[in-house]
Amino acid sequence: MNSMFFGIDWRVNIGVAWRQVGKKSVQGNLDPSTLLGGQEIALKATRSILLEVSNKPGHVFNLGHGVLPQTDPAVVKAVVDFVHTQTER
Repeated sequence: MNSMFFGIDWRVNIGVAWRQVGKKSVQGNLDPSTLLGGQEIALKATRSILLEVSNKPGHVFNLGHGVLPQTDPAVVKAVVDFVHTQTER
C-alpha cells in the first residue's frame, strides 16, 4: 500500500473518489450533520459508506470534517461500535 493518504469529505462519493486516486489509503466520509439526526439515521449513513468501500484495505472510517458541538456522544459511540463490529478482521 502506498503511503499517500487522502481525506474525502461527505460531498464526494467515497467509491468514486477511491477509483480516481487509485491504490492509496482513503479516510472519510460521514457527514458530521448526519450524527445530529440520531442513531438510526447515523447508522444508515455509516452502513452506506461501509458498503461502498467494501472492506478495502487502507480505508479509515471517520467524519468528513469535525464533530459538531451539539452532537450527542451516544450517537458517536453507536457509530464507532457499529464500524468496529462491521470491519473486524
